[in-house]
Amino acid sequence: MPLPILALAAAAFGIGTSEFVIMGLLPNVALDLKVTLDAAGLLITGYAMGVVIGAPIMAVCTARQPRKATLIFLASTFVLGNVLCAIAPNYGMLMAARVVTAFCHGAFFGLGAVVAAELVPRHQRSSAIALMFTGLTLANVLGVPLGTALGQIAGWRSTFWCVSVIGLAAVVALAAWLPGRIPMKPANILSEFRVLKDVRVVWPLAASALASASLFCVFTFITPILTQVTGFSERWVSGALLFFGVALTVGSTLGGKLGDRHLEASLRWVFFGLILVFLGLTQAIHHVGPMLLTLFLWGTLGFAVVPLLQTLIVDQAADAPNLASTLNQGAFNLGNAAGAWMGSMALKQGGALTDLPWITAGLGVAAFAVTLWGTRYYGRRPLDPATLTSSG
Repeated sequence: MPLPILALAAAAFGIGTSEFVIMGLLPNVALDLKVTLDAAGLLITGYAMGVVIGAPIMAVCTARQPRKATLIFLASTFVLGNVLCAIAPNYGMLMAARVVTAFCHGAFFGLGAVVAAELVPRHQRSSAIALMFTGLTLANVLGVPLGTALGQIAGWRSTFWCVSVIGLAAVVALAAWLPGRIPMKPANILSEFRVLKDVRVVWPLAASALASASLFCVFTFITPILTQVTGFSERWVSGALLFFGVALTVGSTLGGKLGDRHLEASLRWVFFGLILVFLGLTQAIHHVGPMLLTLFLWGTLGFAVVPLLQTLIVDQAADAPNLASTLNQGAFNLGNAAGAWMGSMALKQGGALTDLPWITAGLGVAAFAVTLWGTRYYGRRPLDPATLTSSG
């Protein structure tokens, strides 16, 4: 793969680390800023909703700007947001800084996926997108545990300073390696939003949201599940999460390879495989060995979906790839928030941790059903909404 895609992956690594490392630093942040742990947890929700709201806004605002300049601007905004996190004097300023950082998240991944797909031959598009998203998976494997360890040793602010340096290095790489002129179609804001009438674009967004919700319904509570249900000691939880992170990286690469060969068929089979994994999780959750195997299969198939759906969006939204690709990031983060909320509500209503995999399996079935219905339209010309209404 060309150097420009490696530059995109480096930026994805920094952005992914910034998003997820806060989970391991919540107690430190809460103690330092003198807020409750619940209030500190809202920093995660605030970031996710910042992506959901900011993604389409940034996509439209930058639609007519040169792509290289836009990517550098978004990565620079990410650096600024993390610097503001590092120096935030209070909780309110930290929340605002997190939202500033989140605004660039969805737009960067959305536009970055479009650019990655256009920098390689058509038969390598899924692999190029997968390589960019490998930066995000490596953030979970390396960035989050190392950032958490650094924050616990040197203070949580040191982690955000370190992430800022990573972001700055990514900005330099983007400036040096991205082509000066990246082809782009003339943008029209109305045509950008008109693409949302096309079912071929809308159903992958729904599938992304459901896939993300199925992941975070359980993963939000993975530590208490592993310690209280499976029987892991606390010191082995980080090892299990590292194992899961490796599976995410494998899955991203696998999804890219499958997408280059048979995009829509691969998507259907991967979602079907996830349903089987979720059903297996309901039993494996009680045993260490089967749980580790299930975690690996879950991570592999769960992240294989990401480049498949992102490639499909880029292919189908030919008139507005930037907006549609960016909205896919918003849909993923919306699913993130929704899945965590559903898991929380289930526990609040008296459910057990062992009930969560069943909810996840239901979400997986819904994602599979949407995919079975939606892939009927893959590769066809844009559809007339009136025709859709009359045909059902």
